[in-house]
Amino acid sequence: MVRMNFLGLRTTAGRFRFFAVLEALSWLGLLTGMAFKYLPEEGNEIGVKIFGPVHGGVFVLFVLIALVTAREFEWNWKTTVLALLSSIPPFFTVLFEVWAVRTGKFDQQSASGTESPKTLAASS
Repeated sequence: MVRMNFLGLRTTAGRFRFFAVLEALSWLGLLTGMAFKYLPEEGNEIGVKIFGPVHGGVFVLFVLIALVTAREFEWNWKTTVLALLSSIPPFFTVLFEVWAVRTGKFDQQSASGTESPKTLAASS
């Protein structure tokens, strides 16, 4: 049985995955808050007031971790730009992360000596 550490924060890939999911969830909260603000006649702004700053902070953290990940895995400029652009439309960070795993963007060994996910899976 292969043990997978889906949101493991010990690796760069795990941190990227964590912030990709967190960014998507903050988008969900913000969109829900916007729905409650604009759809009813007398909207309630509390959801936007809470999730607006939360999403903004998570957005900045995602951009930073995307840049760190790009450097760590030596992504080319196209992959790096795609990672950064994925933070703009709702939920695209998760789509990018799935694409990056499927295309092997997390398979290289990092400069810090951490092992790639395929290496870890093979040794388990």
